Amino acid sequence: MATEITTLDPAIEARIAELVNQKVNEALQSQFATLTAERILQQPEKKAGPKRLAIVASKGTLDMAYPPLILATSASALGWEVGIFFTFYGLDIINRRKVAHLKVPSLANPAMPVPVPNIIGVIPGMTAIATAMMHSWFDRAQIPSIQYLLDVAKEGGVQLFACTTTMGVMRVKDEDIIDGAQFAGAAAFLDYASEATVSLFV
Repeated sequence: MATEITTLDPAIEARIAELVNQKVNEALQSQFATLTAERILQQPEKKAGPKRLAIVASKGTLDMAYPPLILATSASALGWEVGIFFTFYGLDIINRRKVAHLKVPSLANPAMPVPVPNIIGVIPGMTAIATAMMHSWFDRAQIPSIQYLLDVAKEGGVQLFACTTTMGVMRVKDEDIIDGAQFAGAAAFLDYASEATVSLFV
């Protein structure tokens, strides 16, 4: 005896397919919403408060003293917490005996507005000439001095960290460091930088 196959009305089949798709979509949306909620709960809460900028200043030439101080004072004016770690030659920027005498080398510095060939850069006195030229460029552009930027930084609450390791290596005494700076080792600054929103090495 042959089995008869019952054929549903096309309209009914279409309605059944629509209901099945609807149920599948509802189940998928519910599962997606659950997974999204779990991910949100697993994410660490963001700390409230101002952003923090941590800068490492490692160079002590006149041209390289400006970037960390300009960035620091700008961030401070925006309400950020800011700390600068002065290490190795960067320590000269907060050395009261050297900060007013920072120089810019004429040798191997092709990015200067007036490039100096190395053969000329080695001539005695060229560093003094290059430094004087840079001071004149800054004056013409009305760029404040390093000392002024340091004063603005301190007034704005920027923390100035003198690297104690560098001080030991270069035999820099505590009294050589400008007023308002504090002394810190690498571990102490890393702890500060670990919560920074932005970290920069100059």
